[in-house]
Amino acid sequence: MQDTRNASPLFVLIACIFVSCLLISNIIAGKLITVYGIVLPGAVILFPVVYIVGDVLTEVYGFQKARLVIWAGFLCNLIMVAAFYLVLAIPSPDFFTGDSAFTLVLGMTPRIVLASLLAYWAGEFANSMVLSKLKVFTEGRFLWMRTIGSTLVGQCLDTFIFIAISFWGTVPNAVLGQMMLYQYLFKVTFEVVATPLTYAVVGWLKRTEQMDAFDEGISYNPFKLNA
Repeated sequence: MQDTRNASPLFVLIACIFVSCLLISNIIAGKLITVYGIVLPGAVILFPVVYIVGDVLTEVYGFQKARLVIWAGFLCNLIMVAAFYLVLAIPSPDFFTGDSAFTLVLGMTPRIVLASLLAYWAGEFANSMVLSKLKVFTEGRFLWMRTIGSTLVGQCLDTFIFIAISFWGTVPNAVLGQMMLYQYLFKVTFEVVATPLTYAVVGWLKRTEQMDAFDEGISYNPFKLNA
């Protein structure tokens, strides 16, 4: 059982990268991009990194510490959204001409906010739990299977929940299904391609931190922040 009270400088740095990628992804999600003719939200270029960093956290430091970071990301997301709503609600001086631009970029609807928060919460916890359990089951072997397997589950929940809540009733069902499929495949492919980098980072961290967490006998309750 790991002690979640101690945090090394590297753990803090990785946690900051995780939260930063999450917040930036939510800000750029409104920008649509085209990848080989497929229209996707801009967040697909960075959001898969959140899952890769989440894999690293769980693999090296264990589920308990990953759980703390996931909740930190959730809280920071709420603070960011609240700040956006507040700054957009406060009147601007007459000479300021950027109101419409700020509203366009930062003005997230309550529906999008709800979709984002629920999708992140469900997807990240599922990803971390699956990876943690697979590590114990495989006795620490087959890292590639754990990272890809957990991503298959976590990204499935994240993609389905986000798109279903965000766009249900606003686009034809066929288009809705295509959006889910293409985004899911893109995110999973991203994880597969990044597997060698994940191996390198995990191996270096385990050697540097002198730790390799195995989550035996812990609670997987996402609302329980201690052991």
